[in-house]
Amino acid sequence: MKNSTFSTALKATIPVMAGYIILGTGFGLSMKNNGYSILMIFLMSAFIYAGSLQYVGINLLNMQASIINTIVTSFAVNARHLFYGLSMANRYSDIKKHRNYIIFTLTDETYSLLCDGKLPEDKNNYVFLVSLLNHLYWITGSLLGGIIGELLPFNLAGIDFSMTALFYATLVAQWKNNKNHTNVITGLLVSIVSIIIFGKDNFLIPAMILIFIVLTVFKDRLEGEHNE
Repeated sequence: MKNSTFSTALKATIPVMAGYIILGTGFGLSMKNNGYSILMIFLMSAFIYAGSLQYVGINLLNMQASIINTIVTSFAVNARHLFYGLSMANRYSDIKKHRNYIIFTLTDETYSLLCDGKLPEDKNNYVFLVSLLNHLYWITGSLLGGIIGELLPFNLAGIDFSMTALFYATLVAQWKNNKNHTNVITGLLVSIVSIIIFGKDNFLIPAMILIFIVLTVFKDRLEGEHNE
């Protein structure tokens, strides 16, 4: 593994690190505020590793939700990853090393960093390192929140906005780093239309389906624009 590959991955993930430390800290604080141990915080962040689902998971644990309810809720919250996986399948079909780990750690932010097509020559190790670093950022933030929550009283009002802030930071970073904004504009317009048609509580899945269809239909054209 080249040192330059690690440096490139580290530089690319710095915006995610900033967001994950803050967002993970919020999760750790919430867990601690609900009486869960630091070990539980670590296990959820290491083996579930799904930011929004982990926040929802706190309520599922508190209400002692059934297995069926937990499965249905988990699918509803993370259904968008089906489309992430489909859109990445061909592009990374030649990645053999660490394949299972890379699949497991495909989050919104990792997907955003890996889907722009601008990958270094050492692609396999780069994809692995981006996935690993983001995972470690999230675990670190969660543990930090758990430790702070154990040592200090903390007002959690507004902490859930950190998720929105992270998505916004990722969007801005992608906009600045790419001259072609077709993907971002497509996602924005389709999401707005979906909200108007389906409402703010039901728009996510239809929006993801429509975005996937649009980007698939115009795949060749978009890839040609990226290469110009």
